[in-house]
Amino acid sequence: MKGYCGKILMVDLSDATFDEIKIPDMIYEHFLSGVGLGAYILYKYLPQGADPLGPDNILGFVSGLLTGTGSFMTGRWLAVCKSPLTGGFGDANCGGTFSPAIKQSGYDGIFFKGQAQTPKMLFIDNTGPQLLDAADLWGLDTVATEAAINQKITANKKLAIATIGPAGEHQSLIAGISNDGGRMAARSGVGTVMGSKKLKAVVLAGSKMIRSQDSEAIKAISQDYAKKVKASNLPAIATGAILPIMGKSMVATDKAIPIDGMLSTAIIKKWGTGFTNTMGMTMGDTPVKNWKGSVADFPYRKYRHLNPDHIQKHEIKKYHCYSCVIGCGGVCDISGISKGRFLHTHKPEYETVAAFGSLLLNQDRDSLFMINELLNRGGMDSISAGNTIAFAMECYERGWLSQEVTGGLDLTWGNAPAIITLVEQMIAGVGFGAILQHGVKKASEILGIESAPLAIHAGGQEPGMHDPRMDPILGIHYSCDPTPGRHTIGAGSYYTYMRIWEDVTWAPKVKLGEDKNDEYEATTQVGLKSMLNACIKQILDGSGGCFFALVSGLNHFKIFDYLNAATGWQKTPNEYMTIGLRMQTLRQAFNVREGINPRDFKMNERLSGNPPLAAGPLKGKHFDIDEMMGVHYQFMGWDKKTGIPTKTALEDLGFCDLEMEDFTHG
Repeated sequence: MKGYCGKILMVDLSDATFDEIKIPDMIYEHFLSGVGLGAYILYKYLPQGADPLGPDNILGFVSGLLTGTGSFMTGRWLAVCKSPLTGGFGDANCGGTFSPAIKQSGYDGIFFKGQAQTPKMLFIDNTGPQLLDAADLWGLDTVATEAAINQKITANKKLAIATIGPAGEHQSLIAGISNDGGRMAARSGVGTVMGSKKLKAVVLAGSKMIRSQDSEAIKAISQDYAKKVKASNLPAIATGAILPIMGKSMVATDKAIPIDGMLSTAIIKKWGTGFTNTMGMTMGDTPVKNWKGSVADFPYRKYRHLNPDHIQKHEIKKYHCYSCVIGCGGVCDISGISKGRFLHTHKPEYETVAAFGSLLLNQDRDSLFMINELLNRGGMDSISAGNTIAFAMECYERGWLSQEVTGGLDLTWGNAPAIITLVEQMIAGVGFGAILQHGVKKASEILGIESAPLAIHAGGQEPGMHDPRMDPILGIHYSCDPTPGRHTIGAGSYYTYMRIWEDVTWAPKVKLGEDKNDEYEATTQVGLKSMLNACIKQILDGSGGCFFALVSGLNHFKIFDYLNAATGWQKTPNEYMTIGLRMQTLRQAFNVREGINPRDFKMNERLSGNPPLAAGPLKGKHFDIDEMMGVHYQFMGWDKKTGIPTKTALEDLGFCDLEMEDFTHG
């Protein structure tokens, strides 16, 4: 009764065998579950130097330690593997209803090694696991695959299904894994690895109990949080028209104003992530024209079409992920927009709207609904796809690409029909899309070295749609996280919302009126904030927690109390930070073991203001990303110059039964 199952399932696809592996309690105390357990299994069982697309790579589906315990906002799951995109540790985070189904099958994680000769799917119910033929499913998109499986398999409960689409089948390096009809675990090329293993789907129908140590305490924490979320509402008269004004007000001062994180919850309740569609433009947070432009290039008359109110006019149903009390998701009717091709799509997330809106100077709102559904069905990462098309458009603008090369496509900025065609080609791996289907780094290598400065990525992975020139700590995480380019790891703004200093005794407090410009320098405060961001995010991902709960504030979302109630550990927040540091250091050690130079993950210089933007709210903003990376490494206990975990750090943290390399370099 400790919140976790205490075992994983290892499936060998090469010989169709199953191995239940018991996990000692100490492993959970060192790494939690979720991403921590995933990192432990990969480091322990994946051979050093394994080909990401070969049989030795391991693909895992892991649930969180808190998932299913009665805790709220803890329904996330992760796919983990050695990433074919970066060559290092890969993970992708997703919501929906798949996470509890993993634990209801009796496992904290389901892992796959080897490669099947023909397409397979794994099915687990209370009688145990079995591999089934999936040849008739190969070639179907993600939505059609789920529908076919539901017709094919009868169970005593609703099936939880994770699957790949055509992008994963032909091993596009930016392919993801879908559940719940297009909810994507999109990043790191996890769908690529699934396709390389000829694994079409994982289908779960177990109903085993998930127990915790103190269910009454968990219930009380959940009721308190739900009450606060229910009370957090914007005025009834609030419309999307206020969002650009809010964005302007947030950058009108250089002074920090710590606010209650529940304000972000109220906004997300009303609009979901789409609130950033327009607010981000006036803040300078939303990237424009392959990250070289600003609101001057995409002014109000263009971005007003992306007002979330206009998008929500198509919404016919709201939905919540498992154990969620916020409910940011929705289903939209697009039958008219698609001329009958598609009936519905998930409400487009901000990342997709920005990646195919301002980043490409595309103001055609209808095209965004179509692109959203194409990518969800095709099983492709919208962040990576949008960045890659933006790169191609800038190359086209400079005259480096001709229509002869693009197959007749006119890649001028904002050409919505050409963008849609290119998305379809990338998913299918045909035409000019075949060049772009593996992401911006590979596309740049194909097109030539002179295009490299235009290829916006960090270590091979494209960045999320948030600009580090507005929030330099975000740039640290783009460059220093073992899975680079991630916008959900940490930022100065996230740190302020979290109020982690109220729990962790050594965390620096954000004081009213302090100068935000201090975050543009590689100071002790910046190093501590970025280190704390990384550690708490690991705790969140090890628990199955939602990022929106984290930014509602740890003074409201009592994750440490949840963990203690579920496990009976009674650890302090400071002790949980050590667990988070150990988890992050293990992921970094995995990368170093696989031959990665951490400094090579540094993001494109354009993102740190080299050269600075000449217009917009971020005009003239810049920072030294090399120095910022160094101070982050220092506070993580990694070598300041190289980013390699030091011998002292490895010894102090301890890694149970793992044989850690001696990574010391002087």
